[in-house]
Amino acid sequence: MAGYDQAMSRWEFYTEAAAFLRAASGYLARDPVVNSVIATIAERASAHGRPVFDGLYWFAVLREADAVASVAMRTAPAPPHPLFVLPMDGDEARGLAQILHRRGEQVGGVNGALPAAEVLAQESARLQEQASQQSMHSRLFRLDDLIWPRPVSGRLRPAGAGDLDLALSWSASFEREAEEQAGRTPGHTSRVNADVDAVRRRIETGGLWFWEDDGGVVVHMTGARPPSFGAARIAPVYTPPEHRGRGWASAAVAEVTDGIQRVGAIPCLFTDQANPVSNAIYQALGYRPVLDMASVVVH
Repeated sequence: MAGYDQAMSRWEFYTEAAAFLRAASGYLARDPVVNSVIATIAERASAHGRPVFDGLYWFAVLREADAVASVAMRTAPAPPHPLFVLPMDGDEARGLAQILHRRGEQVGGVNGALPAAEVLAQESARLQEQASQQSMHSRLFRLDDLIWPRPVSGRLRPAGAGDLDLALSWSASFEREAEEQAGRTPGHTSRVNADVDAVRRRIETGGLWFWEDDGGVVVHMTGARPPSFGAARIAPVYTPPEHRGRGWASAAVAEVTDGIQRVGAIPCLFTDQANPVSNAIYQALGYRPVLDMASVVVH
C-alpha cells in the first residue's frame, strides 16, 4: 500500500484485495447496492486470487480524517484497463486523475458513478492532451417490493455443467446485441466476453439459470452474482431473438429476484439507458433507479 497526502487528495492504493477489504469494508457495507461492483470484484479476487493479465491492477481508498469517503479500482483485464469509480466530489476526482498521471498511468477509459467518472476522464484527457467521450449511459436499479409478472409456460432451472457452451455463446451474444440495440458498434464500450473459467465458476456456484419452455427447449438465460455486503446483482439477462416477446425474461428475472430476497439480500441490476426494452421490463417488476453511471473513453 502506498499513501498520498497531498492537499488535493488522500488516496491509498492496494494491490491485494484482502487488504483493501479490511480498509474499506465499513464503507462498502453502508450502501451495498451502490458499492456492488467493487465489492463483488474485491471479494472474488480475495477468494480466488487476482486475475493474471498484463496490465494495471489496484484498489484505492479515499480517506477523510479517519473515515473512508469513496473507493475506486482498476482491475479490468482488457486494454485500456478502464478505472471504476464510485461517487466523489469533483475536486477528489480531479485529484485522483492527477495522482495517476504522476504515477505514470495512462488512462484510456473510466467507468462508474456520474459525475465523478466524467470529471476524472476529462481531467485525465487534459493531462494526456487527449479528448474524452461518453460511450454508454447506464442506470443502477434496486428492488424492494417485487411485482410478479403474468404467468408464462415453462420453468426456471439452474444451469449445469452441460450448459457451459451455450452459456458462453449467449453471454457473447448478450454483449454484442446490447450494443447493437443501443446503436453502438459492438466492442465500442470495451466489454470483454465472459471467459470459460468465469462462466464455469458461475455455473458451479449456482449463479446462472435457464428458462425452459413446456417442450424442454431452452429459451432464456439469467445470471446473478452472489450476495456481497447484503446486495446481489443480476446479470446477464438474455433471450435469443426468436424467443422474445413471450414474457420469459420477466418471469426468469422475477424468480431470480425472489430468490435473492429470500436469502435476505437486496436485488440490484444495471440497465443501458439507450435500451428502452430492458428498462421497461425491470421497472414493471418493481425495480427503481438509484444512481446514474457512465462509461467514458479517453483517446
